[in-house]
Amino acid sequence: MYIITGSTGLIGSSTCEYYLNKNKKIIGIDNNLRKYFFGLTGSNKWKESNLKKDKNYIHYSADIRNKSKIFEIFKKYRKKIKAVIHTAAQPSHDWAAKEPFTDFDINANGTLNLLEALRNFCPEAAFIFTSTNKVYGDTPNFLPLEEKKLRYEIKQNHKFFRKGIDETMSIDQTTHSIFGTSKAAADLLVQEYGRYFNLKTVIFRGGCLTGENHSGAQLHGFLSFLVKSIINEKKYSIFGYKGKQVRDNIHSIDVVDTFNQFIKKPLKGGKVYNLGGGRENSCSILEAIEMIEKISGKKSRYKILNTNRIGDHIWWISDNSKFKKDYPNWKIKINLKKSLERMIAHEIQYLR
Repeated sequence: MYIITGSTGLIGSSTCEYYLNKNKKIIGIDNNLRKYFFGLTGSNKWKESNLKKDKNYIHYSADIRNKSKIFEIFKKYRKKIKAVIHTAAQPSHDWAAKEPFTDFDINANGTLNLLEALRNFCPEAAFIFTSTNKVYGDTPNFLPLEEKKLRYEIKQNHKFFRKGIDETMSIDQTTHSIFGTSKAAADLLVQEYGRYFNLKTVIFRGGCLTGENHSGAQLHGFLSFLVKSIINEKKYSIFGYKGKQVRDNIHSIDVVDTFNQFIKKPLKGGKVYNLGGGRENSCSILEAIEMIEKISGKKSRYKILNTNRIGDHIWWISDNSKFKKDYPNWKIKINLKKSLERMIAHEIQYLR
């Protein structure tokens, strides 16, 4: 049995589908706060309806901020729980600045509630936390970057050029954004519970997590929302950096595979891994637009704003080497081009 928070979101729903296909019992926790964050376009009710069709899926419209409700769920299933996969979050830079108390309460205090439930009711279960590269704040922006025609790039003689940024980068004394700060607090809590209480906790600091299960909105899910905008012939706003900011992109199916690898061989002590598509699956926004136009045959309509988001990265590529060393059977199966093809096909089908 697996408890999955944020079970109707991009990573949560993909994780549910993976284990339901293996005939596993899933306890899904999700109260569709995305609708509150991002409006109707961000709602995941459609995904909840699909998941509920499977007899092995049990849904709780619970809020992870509600400690008594979370404890009630964990107490009911106790040692039947093999793993807790925590993907629920307030996921937006911009939105966090509007309601800092709400953001911190969900991302940090909600995570603490789950960790305490784990410790009290199923301490032998694996605990997987989807953190973010935003815990590094804007430190990556001080790397030696060069402006190219369509993207920013790190200098070739830098240690991060070939494989990307590794876990040695500091998360201290940097501008995180309010969102990055709440996620960093949760990240440290998951590490500490692993080390202090000797639990099987792990942290994945994700780059750009994407896929056709994403209900992309302007404030969250850039690649999904970009596909949606181009296919629906809507104008897209790019926030700063001339549209040359770089992200590495990893499909949700490949993210779920990292979870499965860890659950099969869980390590104690709050391991931390950067997780993304790596250099071969990186692109700038301008490069992503070119790829989507080529695949879809549609022309984009976009405007580049002068102001960037506070704490936003100019260049980010994840180094997956640490995880690959601990779990050598893991590899990326869906590259950026295939991800875009799947997302475009899904959006066209949705239009019909």
